[in-house]
Amino acid sequence: MSTLTPRVVVVTRRSELAELLARHGTRGAAAYFLRQRERDLDEVTARHEALQAALTQVSAAIPADWRRGHVERADLPRFLFAPEDVVIAIGQDGLVANVAKYLDGQPVIGVDPEPGRNAGVLVRHQACDVPKLLHDTAGAQSRTMVMARLDDGQELYGLNEIYVGHASHQSARYQITTPDGRRERQSSSGVIAGTGTGATGWCASIARERAVAPAFPAPGEPILCWFVREAWPSPATGVNCDAGLVKMGEELEITSESERLVIFADGVENDAIELSWGQRLRISVARRQLRLI
Repeated sequence: MSTLTPRVVVVTRRSELAELLARHGTRGAAAYFLRQRERDLDEVTARHEALQAALTQVSAAIPADWRRGHVERADLPRFLFAPEDVVIAIGQDGLVANVAKYLDGQPVIGVDPEPGRNAGVLVRHQACDVPKLLHDTAGAQSRTMVMARLDDGQELYGLNEIYVGHASHQSARYQITTPDGRRERQSSSGVIAGTGTGATGWCASIARERAVAPAFPAPGEPILCWFVREAWPSPATGVNCDAGLVKMGEELEITSESERLVIFADGVENDAIELSWGQRLRISVARRQLRLI
């Protein structure tokens, strides 16, 4: 057991105001840019100030003898989390999904800096709740994650879903093998495999377009739902294996018949792994889970 004091790692993403100032240089230029799009700088500034206020309140809640760290979303792939870390994600629900795949059991507290504006599915707390939550992480809820593993050993984890398809979203060609042993060559816009947490997002959008869709699992249930997007029927490709479930211990297998396919999780395309011709990808329920406070 580690004798180190806990480290609180605060995860944020740059506010829209910070992005605008980085792009346009001054508030005047940013205001002009927004006016051209019938938007107001005051609204953007208010959201920035709400984030800063939440950051200040969370920082004040961290015990003085605890270590602390801060990482922006863009730097997550280069940040090394430690086993004793407690992670606080301040922002929208998607920020929790972004950080989840870099963790292995560390508890996560999701803080909503603008209560009522976000859905609050994963950022379920306000900054004023943090002092109590930091000392009571035993009641963390387990959330199922999805894992994609290449035959060369590369792995990718996701909290909501994993996408496999062509890098430019053109038609991807591959052979799919379902958990019950069905096999089919396909040409499609890609394959999505999602968890119960992600069932309200991308998977739900696809399911609404289907006459019949598999039942979505609960967020903590060790089951994935998967869908093939826009499968194209031809003499060489079929459309029969287009949706289903993957239970714990099962795998959905994809063998590439394209020069380059990409796999990314939770919508973060710049942190992807590649699947080349003949390579095999296996998608399954991950052994690791998100511990959400």
